[in-house]
Amino acid sequence: MAERNERSERRNNKFQREDDGLLNKLISINRVTKVVKGGRTMRLSALVAVGDGKGNVGVGMGKAAEVPEAIRKATADAKRNMINVKLVGTTIPHEIVGCFGSGRVVMIPAEEGTGVIAGGPVRSILEVVGIKDIRTKSIGTNNPINCVKAVMAGLQSLRTAEQIAALRGMTVEEMKR
Repeated sequence: MAERNERSERRNNKFQREDDGLLNKLISINRVTKVVKGGRTMRLSALVAVGDGKGNVGVGMGKAAEVPEAIRKATADAKRNMINVKLVGTTIPHEIVGCFGSGRVVMIPAEEGTGVIAGGPVRSILEVVGIKDIRTKSIGTNNPINCVKAVMAGLQSLRTAEQIAALRGMTVEEMKR
């Protein structure tokens, strides 16, 4: 029964769960061309998000002549570049704006039951992190690579109230006053 549920989850969410317990999500595939002396060489570039659904996420890019090889390289790159995201329950601790290039992604915490209100590449990242309730808005660009890097920059700069209290040498209760 559990195997059937996992298969339906994979089909519905387009996730691939690996043997090490990580969720893989293919965000985009681009065909890229390099012009050389002998003509044009076509290659494929893949953008993949990898996460454990418990606050760890990584994003990677891979380039190869064939799609499966590009995805494999991107997955390996994503595993190398994993970060830990601070979560509060099923959402993020505070509002944050992630920036990369001209792209901005505004991420706002939401109450339980809201769901993931995000589009395209932003949704993919948030799902593999394990965030269940959040509202987002992409501003400035809809390029998947820039959106993903902006989301990762925002998630990396999140801090919990306990971390900020420790930096200030206070307790959380003292900060609330």
